[in-house]
Amino acid sequence: MSALINIGYLVASVLFILGLKGLTHPRTAVRGNLLGAVGMLLAIVLTLTDQQIVSYEMIILGLIIGGAIGAVLAIKIEMTSMPELVAVLNGFGGIASVLVAGAALLESALKPGVPLMQLTVATAVSGLIGAVTFWGSLVAFGKLKGLISENAVLFSGQQVINSLLAAAALALSCWVVIDPTSMMAYWLLVGVASVLGILLVIPVGGADMPVVVALLNSYSGLAAAATGFVLSNNVLIITGSLVGASGIILTQIMCKAMNRSLTNVLFGVMAPAGEGGPTADEVYGGKVKSASPEEVAVLFETARRVMIVPGYGMAVSQAQYPVASLAALLESRGTTVEYAVHPVAGRMPGHMNVLLAEADVPYEALKDMDESNQDIDQVDVALVIGANDVVNPLARTDPSSPIAGMPIIDVDKARTVVIIKRSLSPGFAGIPNPLFSLDNSLMLFGDGKKMVLDIIAALKEA
Repeated sequence: MSALINIGYLVASVLFILGLKGLTHPRTAVRGNLLGAVGMLLAIVLTLTDQQIVSYEMIILGLIIGGAIGAVLAIKIEMTSMPELVAVLNGFGGIASVLVAGAALLESALKPGVPLMQLTVATAVSGLIGAVTFWGSLVAFGKLKGLISENAVLFSGQQVINSLLAAAALALSCWVVIDPTSMMAYWLLVGVASVLGILLVIPVGGADMPVVVALLNSYSGLAAAATGFVLSNNVLIITGSLVGASGIILTQIMCKAMNRSLTNVLFGVMAPAGEGGPTADEVYGGKVKSASPEEVAVLFETARRVMIVPGYGMAVSQAQYPVASLAALLESRGTTVEYAVHPVAGRMPGHMNVLLAEADVPYEALKDMDESNQDIDQVDVALVIGANDVVNPLARTDPSSPIAGMPIIDVDKARTVVIIKRSLSPGFAGIPNPLFSLDNSLMLFGDGKKMVLDIIAALKEA
């Protein structure tokens, strides 16, 4: 039976890998998602056949309760809240690793004989990484949800304290390995790691929180892999490693897209947002030109090439369907329409891609940042919907800016830029955007969905 279960785990692992490969392209994403789900179902069924700890009645009860919670979350959580949900799920993975590893250590302590070195080392790693992941994820969730300040929380000696906590956590890990019968050592390790997890995330401002969420995702995978060694469960080791590796790759991609150092993210040393630089009054004073939907419609009537740049504001207003309708209307009149998608537009990687795919926007119309910037000066109208920091020219022009050096979509080089936004409020970086006051820019103030619908109505009337 053990051999059959391990063969089944291997099949499930292959399905996970094929699922991840499928998710790399929109055309195969649905199939990839299905393969991953089948792999998870197979892994769960195989695990339940090896009953050792609790009765099937308790397992079924847990499935019903957990399934009900998951179903409610799936129905109620909107796409705009997906980053917060991801942060919470990362935290759940971390705390599960902590509790499972602790239970395994307690069980081994009650048995005669000395626990294997693999068990004790893996238990210490699970407790350390799992606790950091759980509490770091809760802080990330609080910042994304607005329950705590999105601003960076900094204090004197912060890095020294973090270093001391890390050293203490390593020392306690050694204690767990040397004396696995001491549960106090394990729970002290969890306590110190919990404080470390909080202090590693609170210095990060809202602008950089998506990077931290991706990193915490990687941590949750590493904690799960360590727990796999605790339980001698091959599929948990493989899947945890896949999540850990893919999470760190994603973090690296996001760091590159935001001009951030991976080392700084790892150790919670992130530049505070919104400090220094010109004030909003200095940037906008008397220079901002507002427009009406009718005036924007006139621009579209004569435009041969239009570029749409989506941002978090499009997600908030759920404007993806009207945007797709606007693009279809313009294309029916002979206008070329394309979408420029920044790697970190929104609050998580692929956020805009998912929303636009939901509205049946052809994948071929989505251009990445580098491709869009190549000939953006040939674009007649660039329509920015709710994007802010990813189109802020300060990233190119102000070395002292918090986003200095961050690759952006150079919409300011288009012949005319129309920005749909509720107000002149700053983005996650907390700094003003000179794009809003440029000579070739027009501000269309209002809800993204309503403004796009008004533009469509004005075009049809014309």
